[in-house]
Amino acid sequence: MNDSRDLILGRIRERLGRSPANVAPAQTAMDVALAAKSAGPRPRTDADLVAAFRARSEALASTVDQVACLADVPRAVAAYLAEHKLPARAVCVPDLAGLDWRGAGVEVEARGAIDHDLVGITGCFRAIAETGTLMLCTGRATPATVSLLPETHIAVVPATAIVDGMEEAWSAARSEFGQMPRAVNFISGPSRTGDIEQTIVLGAHGPYRVHVVIAHGQ
Repeated sequence: MNDSRDLILGRIRERLGRSPANVAPAQTAMDVALAAKSAGPRPRTDADLVAAFRARSEALASTVDQVACLADVPRAVAAYLAEHKLPARAVCVPDLAGLDWRGAGVEVEARGAIDHDLVGITGCFRAIAETGTLMLCTGRATPATVSLLPETHIAVVPATAIVDGMEEAWSAARSEFGQMPRAVNFISGPSRTGDIEQTIVLGAHGPYRVHVVIAHGQ
């Protein structure tokens, strides 16, 4: 997979005239162009980004809970699983493995999801108030399968990760990653389709439940 990717990108660089000798000036020119780009007209977002994100997320059929700090997340997740009569078992991204899941009565494995996993728990790089969208970036500590394969996706969102719009989310990614991650997934509510008789069906090609837990502190 990586060999094919490198081959394709190598051909693109060759056609663009890219080489080790000119990569630095090209990167500088790209950074200048991105920094100079101005945003077009945007809808007004509530000054309270948490409230705006929650309202938009719920309008997209996600459910949202709020807790005081990250340490409260396992108990909130346990309550959600019990309310929906889901098993108290889940997979989570390694970044969240250190929380006290066992103390909350939830059996959690830190690994990528496989076909029989019913609940996946992820973090969130940024959350977009304007659209109620979760921005998840893939990496060794954040496997994409955890948010895509299970029927229920639970996203842990630090309140500080909620931004106004897509522009701020991409700006944060460029600033914090330097080089873009292999994949960036945008999740706006449960998976859905209206292909059959224009009737919306949830869970068509991904989770049919998305639950967001907003943590206001560390």
